[in-house]
Formats: sequence, structure tokens, C-alpha cells
Amino acid sequence: MKNIFLFFFFLIFSINTLAQPTQTVRGRLVDKESKFPLVGVAVLLVNNAPTPVGTVTDTEGNFRLINVPVGRQTFRFTLVGYKEILLNNIVVEAGRETILNLEMEEAITELNTVVVKVKRNGEAANEMAVVSARQFSVEETGRYAGSRGEPARMASNFAGVQGADDSRNDIVIRGNSPSGVLWRLEGVNIPNPNHFAIAGTSGGPVSIINNKYLANSDFFTGAFPAEFGNTTSGVFDLKLRNGNDEKHQLSAQFGFLGTEFLAEGPLSKKSKASYLVTGRYANLWLFKKAGIDIGTEATPTYLDGFARFNFPLKKGGNIALWGVGGASTIDILISEQEASERNIFGQNDRNQYFSTNMATGGITLNKPINKSTFFKATVAVSSNVQDANHDFLFLRKTPQGEPLIENKRFVIDSIRPLLDYKFNETKYSLATYLNKKWGAKSTLKVGFNADLYSFTAFDQARVFNETSMSWTPWTTRWNANREMYVLLQPYVQFKHYLTENLSFNAGLSSLYSSINANSYSVIEPRLGLALELPHRQKFTLATGLHSQGLPSYLYFYHPNLSNVNTVPYPAKNVGFSKSWHFVAGYSKMLADNLRLLVEAYYQNLYDVPVEVQKSSFSLVNSGAGFSRIFPNLLQNAGIGRNYGAEVTLEKFFSNNYYFLITASLFDAQYQGSDKLWHNSDFNGKYAFNALFSKEFTFNKRKSLNIGAKFTMTGGRWYGPVDEVLSRQTQEIVFADATRNSLQFDPYKRFDLKTEYKINRNRLTHTIAVDIVNVLGIQNQLSLSYIPQAPYFKQEYQLGFLPVFFYRIDF
Repeated sequence: MKNIFLFFFFLIFSINTLAQPTQTVRGRLVDKESKFPLVGVAVLLVNNAPTPVGTVTDTEGNFRLINVPVGRQTFRFTLVGYKEILLNNIVVEAGRETILNLEMEEAITELNTVVVKVKRNGEAANEMAVVSARQFSVEETGRYAGSRGEPARMASNFAGVQGADDSRNDIVIRGNSPSGVLWRLEGVNIPNPNHFAIAGTSGGPVSIINNKYLANSDFFTGAFPAEFGNTTSGVFDLKLRNGNDEKHQLSAQFGFLGTEFLAEGPLSKKSKASYLVTGRYANLWLFKKAGIDIGTEATPTYLDGFARFNFPLKKGGNIALWGVGGASTIDILISEQEASERNIFGQNDRNQYFSTNMATGGITLNKPINKSTFFKATVAVSSNVQDANHDFLFLRKTPQGEPLIENKRFVIDSIRPLLDYKFNETKYSLATYLNKKWGAKSTLKVGFNADLYSFTAFDQARVFNETSMSWTPWTTRWNANREMYVLLQPYVQFKHYLTENLSFNAGLSSLYSSINANSYSVIEPRLGLALELPHRQKFTLATGLHSQGLPSYLYFYHPNLSNVNTVPYPAKNVGFSKSWHFVAGYSKMLADNLRLLVEAYYQNLYDVPVEVQKSSFSLVNSGAGFSRIFPNLLQNAGIGRNYGAEVTLEKFFSNNYYFLITASLFDAQYQGSDKLWHNSDFNGKYAFNALFSKEFTFNKRKSLNIGAKFTMTGGRWYGPVDEVLSRQTQEIVFADATRNSLQFDPYKRFDLKTEYKINRNRLTHTIAVDIVNVLGIQNQLSLSYIPQAPYFKQEYQLGFLPVFFYRIDF
């Protein structure tokens, strides 16, 4: 490891100092609603005094600025009759062109006077979003300390959002289950885009999504627009960028999380067709080589990739073929672990072999019909597979006082098969909408989303009864063969400016599933109001009804298929969970680059799946770990309530620094069939984040960015362990009557990130170290089963974790 760091140190610091390099900045401006090219937009490089640099867009909406100095730049885009766009903190690098494809919103005209409003970084691109929405950029996903370039870890810094634990990137939004988070790509709902993903979850240890091929995307935390269905928690609406259509560019990166490459360029300079291809292979063996704790002695392996081919059409349209996917595998061999080793990714009484793969791909058509109408359609297919085998260990503990044999905790008497399962879900998707505007005041969006699911699954397991010292018979719990059902969601959304400062949104959505007769939500209203006040203030209100179905695997679960004629499927007839969202917000620009945002919310959850028999079980507690759910008979009789207040103080990047401070106070409780109020697993009560970054520039060619982040949240909830049931099932089972009556200590973490960048002519070197949990704080994570009294032990989050990479762009 020492030689690796020395190599990159001398490589970076041996580069000769030359004159400041420059780069081309170009792009395209279109109307926000119709996507029609805008002619004559004035483009100005703001901070290039005393010599202003500017241009205007041509008949196709294209612009080009040459010889733009590398570094962080600010650009202003103006056109009579449209809202001005001000983009600060745009990073210009020598190694690749900066391409800005932007949408301008038509301004309101009253009494022949154009009302000029400025759109800044961070405002959601989706104009139907009134509250609880934020746009994030590729640069943001890499800027925040501890984010590791992942959208989900980056989003955990926003108000109302927190990570579930360090070993995974699940996020808890306003106290809701992480399973309620929806991932969308190019308008279609996609499977969990993470390596080592478990059925029914939305996160995992490592993201398959790579920020290098994302365009600016939106993130929603409540009261979503009508186009988003089958979610009650939050939405990642991811957009893909096109490859460079004029010149070929390459990027290579080596680091702890993987070796990566990226290639992009024109397929045809005449037609402007382009390609973008990426690939990554895991380097987690480096952590083990360096003696860094990643929660297990097993070495996970994974690879992922992406490709996009874009073909422009006449009048600003395009057709794009795209695909993204990844595969991962890990063998957790407890039988080979030493006494000092730990395992937070699996159970401690068995060897575990686990692999997953996920892929999604499609074709997208973007077509401006005229200057007021736009049509978009995406057809896609996706696949999501989990394959696992467990072998039970018959252990003999080393007698007290005797030395450990080969430093092992136990002596292995024998190993026997315990569990075998494979889930395979394939989905065929269609997402289409038509956007129509009438002048600057009114916009109508009508769309339809459809998914056809095909689910295949097999699972069989047995349990060793330690009391009778015998095995139970093999039990088959899943045996589904291409079980198919559809999910349909039509929607309509309308936005109208009542005055130049007051806008009104109204939408209707509907959700239907053919999985059973109870899975439908006929009308889901969405309403929003936004009032712009003097002195750069804004007041917002929004409400909406949202619903969500179960993960596919739960519909086809049965505790023992040999008794299928006498025992019903626990979840076969369960309908949608429902949640009413109410949000009020206030924002004010305290200075040119300083914004205050305050939001308060209330969420009323009902029809939540709970058990028919009296218990504290509720699906609101699912979706944040490596385990599936095995419920008893379920019914839609549970309720819940989430409410809280959030404050964001954000200083946008200017004068070479930025900061983001967020604080949330909230309460998330639910009732099971026992009719008692319980804390949800994710009811941490409070969350606080503080981020700061300062950039230093040297010789106009080199920059050093130093960032820090501090996070503190309330601890997760749990309860006393039922030792008898835990021993019988060989996994942690909490006593039902006292569920979530105990709380882990508050979670605290301090992260640091440094990034050193050197720009040469047409070449950029970047070396970065993202140090997670600098202080090595041992935060409590969970309880895990062990095969002796008291049958559980406490696991801790990941400790000190440095994530290093070197990248070259050319």
C-alpha cells in the first residue's frame, strides 16, 4: 500500500507548471415545457472581468465559449420573455469539455412588463414540484465528504434524510421505511440499483449507479407530483447525459472502490450521434491488504457498467438507447474466521454464499412537436436476481482455559446445508407523457406508466432444533414460476400562474395492480400552492395522497407450501399502503448566495400491512437490512403518523467555499394489530448535518479542496430479545410486547475529504481521499444472532474508513 501512495504522490507533484490551460464550454438551450430550441439566448461568463466573454445561441439553440479558464466559473443565460438562469460553481477542467444543456422557463408578462426571476443551482427541474424537492448535480455527489460519489449517500445530508447505517446506503426519509424510496431512470421505475441488494429493499453496500454518466437529477422527500406513483417515502428521478458529440474523451480511475474507465465521443460528427460507455471492477481487496475494517473478513467482488447511444432527430428531438447493470458476489465463511474477526453482513452460525445481479435497459424518444408541445416515451426491460446458499455449522466451543485452535472461535464438527433460494424478477416498462403549455401561465402534463412483472422464485430451508438435536424437514416457502401481474398508473398534472407571483398546481393519479382484487387506488389528488413574496421570499403549501404495493416476493411467500390447501398465503390478498402528505415551506435568500429553507410536515399512514393475529408487526419497519420478511397472515389494518420540522441553511459555492447546515426534529410512530403506539425502527427523533468545504487555487492550474462533515442522529430502536424463539429460528427475534422500547445511543460521525486537482493542456489529474468516520467512533448498529446464550451480540457500525482514488481525464 505504501508503494501505491508514493507512486501517485510523485506522479501528481512531478507535473511541470505551465501557463493556465483553458477549455471549451458549450451546450444547448431549450424551452422547459416544449423542449423546443431557443434562438438568441445571451450566454455570459460572469466572473471573467475585466474582459467579458459571451455569445448567443444559434437557430438550434447551441452555444459555444472557447478559451474559458479552468476552475470554478459562473454563467448567466438571458432571453427576453424567459426567466434568467444563473449557474455558479460550474467546474471547468482541462481534461474534458464542459457541456451545459439547459431548459429555460417562460416568464410571466403583466402590463407589457417582463417579470424577471432567477433560477439558481439546487432548484428542482420538475416544474410541478412545489415543496420538498431539490435538484442535485454530478459535482455535488462527489463534493460532499462521506458521500463516496453515490446519490443516496449524498442525499443523506439533506434535511429530513438520514442513512440507515454505515454498511448500506439505504436512506430514511422523514421517519419512513427505506423500502418506500422509488428509483426512476429516464422516466421508468427501476429495480434497486445497488450491489448485494436484498429483495424488498432500496439500498445496498455499494451503488451500481455511477455519477459520471448522470445529468442533473431531482430528489423528492414528500408531496410528490402526480407522475410519481407506487411510493410513499421519496423519489430519485435520475437523468442520463449524452456523450460528447464532437470529440472523443477518455477517463480512467483507480481507487479502493474499483478500477473504472469511461469513453465518450461522436459516432458521426455530421449527424451529432454520440456514445458514452463506462465500466468498473471492485478493488475491495485493497482494504483487506491495508488492514482496514469493512465489517467482514470476506472479500466482496462486483462489477458494473453503462452504455448510452444518442441519435439526434430534426427539430431538437432525439432517440437514445441505454443500459446499466451490475453483478456482485460474496462468500462469508464463518468456518474460517478467526476469533478476532467480525461479521456485520450476515449471521454468525453459518457459511453464506450470496450473489446478485441487476440490469435495466431501454430506448427513449424525446420529441418536440411544436413550440408549445413536447412528447416523451421510454420502453425498458429490467431484471433483478438474488441467489443464496447457507450451510449450518455444528460447532464445539473451545474449552475455557484452553488455547484457541488455529485462533478460531469454535471447532467445526460438521457443516450441513441449511438454506437455498433464488429470486428472479423481470419487468417490462412503458413510461410516456405529453406536455402542453399555453403561453407562460399554464402547463398541462398527461402521462401513463405501465409495468409488467414476471416473477420466478424458489426457496427451501430447514432448522436444526438444538433441544431435540434433530433437523426439521425441508420446507419449501417459494415456488413461483413466471408469475405475472401488471401495475398501471395514469396521471394528469396542471400548473397555472394566478398572478405573476402566485402559482397553483393540481394533479390526479391512479394506481392499479392485477396481483389481487384489493390492490388499487382510484383517485390520488395532488395539490400545491407557491407564493413569491418581496425581498426574495417564498411560501409554499402542498398535499397529496400516495400509495405503494408490496415487494413482489412477499405476494408469493408461504410458510410451508406442503400445507397450501389449508394455510393461506400470508400476503396474497394484501392491498396498497396509503399515506397522506401535508407540507408547508418558507424560503428566503438572505444574501446572493445564502438561502434559508424551513419546512414542516405531517404524514398520515393507513392501510399499512400488519398481522391478523394480535402483534406489534408492521411493514413500516422493513427494508433496511440484509434479511427478508417472513410474516404471518397480513391485513391492511395498520396506521402510522410521521410529523416534524426541518431547517436548511445553505451557502452556495462562491468565494471559494460553501457550507450546508441541516437540522430535523421528527416523530415516527405506528400501530400494529395490537392497537398500541410504538416507535418505528427509524424514529431517531432528530438529525443534524453540517458540511463545509474550502477550495485553494495555486498558479491558476492547481486546486486543493478540503471538506468536512459532521453528522449526529438519534439512535435506532429495538427491544428485548426473545431467547427461546431466537434459538428456535436461529435468528434474532424481539419480544413482541416490548418491541422498540429500547434505543441505541445517538449516532455520531465526522468525515473529511481532500481532493487535489491539476489541469494541464487537455489533461486533468485528480487525486482524492474521502475519510469516513475519522475519529473511529463505535456507533451501535444492531443485534446479531450467535449460537450460544444469550444468543445475541451487539454489532457496531464501520470504523475509520479511508476511500482513495486517482483519476485522469483526457
